[in-house]
Amino acid sequence: MMTQENEKVRKQMQIVCIDDLVPQDHLLRVIEKAIDWTFIYDLVRDRYSEETGRPSIDPVTLIKIPLIQYLYGIKSMRQTIKEIEVNMAYRWFLGLELYDPVPHFSTFGKNYTRRFKDTDLFEQIFRHILEECYRFKLVDPTEVFVDATHVKARANNKKMQKRIAQHEALFFEETLRKEIDADRESHSKKPFKKKDDDNKTGSGSSDNFKDYTTDAPKDDKTMKCSTTDPESGWFRKGEHKNVFAYGIQTACDKNGWILDFTVNPGNEHDSRTFKKLYDKLQNTAMEYCVVDAGYRTPAIAKMLLDDGVKPVFPYKRPMTKQGFFPKYEYVYDEYNDCYICPNNQVLSYRTTNREGYREYKSCGQICASCPYLEQCTHSKDHVKLVTRHVWEDYMETCEDIRYTEGMKELYSHRKETIERIFGTAKENHGFRYTQMYGKARMTMKVALTFACMNLKKLAKIKNEWGLQMA
Repeated sequence: MMTQENEKVRKQMQIVCIDDLVPQDHLLRVIEKAIDWTFIYDLVRDRYSEETGRPSIDPVTLIKIPLIQYLYGIKSMRQTIKEIEVNMAYRWFLGLELYDPVPHFSTFGKNYTRRFKDTDLFEQIFRHILEECYRFKLVDPTEVFVDATHVKARANNKKMQKRIAQHEALFFEETLRKEIDADRESHSKKPFKKKDDDNKTGSGSSDNFKDYTTDAPKDDKTMKCSTTDPESGWFRKGEHKNVFAYGIQTACDKNGWILDFTVNPGNEHDSRTFKKLYDKLQNTAMEYCVVDAGYRTPAIAKMLLDDGVKPVFPYKRPMTKQGFFPKYEYVYDEYNDCYICPNNQVLSYRTTNREGYREYKSCGQICASCPYLEQCTHSKDHVKLVTRHVWEDYMETCEDIRYTEGMKELYSHRKETIERIFGTAKENHGFRYTQMYGKARMTMKVALTFACMNLKKLAKIKNEWGLQMA
């Protein structure tokens, strides 16, 4: 129950300084000391006019508002503005006086639409903060950890349509085709005729959303597409996760600094989108690239090894039916280009298919009387088929790297680096879902969230070590 004295305290007038109301060890005070925010003026100079129009909100203040939102994991911009109205630390960080009106919650959204749309401003902010980390020699990109996580899109699962999946060329498709043709010619086989591009189907690109259909031919592959956010992708993981989402592919160093990222539809596999992220990491001094089993493909192995980067893949269980011999029981004879089965019979080369796999088949007459037939094949002709990719040598090199001393320990650091980043982002920075529509706005959210995470880490280190800004 309020006493009379308490009521008097409420109505007292005092002369105060906002700076005195913010604790000296407050996170925002530490962040403010860590970086010179004037760099934003240079990034947005061509987006403002000093001669025409009404005076605008200070660009630094405008950018700091969503930074507060992502730094503290506030659900929405509307709630962020409510928090700024009553939080003295937020007002101090934005440079607002006690009685200064706080911008309307739609202000940033309108500025994004009218001023910052189709720009890479937020990615530039992320890179500037990362460069600051490089400047103090805190980042070590020799060991890079790559993984992807999914962020739930703002899309109703019931509002969807099916469309014909458009073929999207893989980054290694042309190189693989040349390799297949060369391999077939070396085995005295004719090269494949090039397929008609108009008839191709496959895992779809998310760029064309005009071909919605409810009565697609049975032969054509279809995919689910949201009508509220068409740029998201239908993501399935386990029995309980069936949502529209975005895939955020991220790279970090061994110290947990976020190096770069890409935003993709949730239905695109990690191995297909890896090239986009890898291209962004070309200027780093990467020596090891640590990835999970989703990236364990011959194309990625070849790309990394050709560039002098050592891939660190995990062990993957043989995908063999129970009761059958695993593939490693069939020994490859490189000199004679054949496989030897557990019964010491030869599986000779037959052809190289369009997917880039050499096919090795046994003699059905010999296999018919083999005592291991039930553990080898259930083929009606008693013929065992073993395939080997034209880039299988690269996969074997990766397997040798996996057995190298220290590689197992290096791979185990994923839980301390990239997985920890995703966990922190989702738990503390509102990274489980997005309130925004479209890939461009999602990129803005990811860039600012990762910028906040790097900045928070940088600010704490500079504060503890006594490092100066300049």
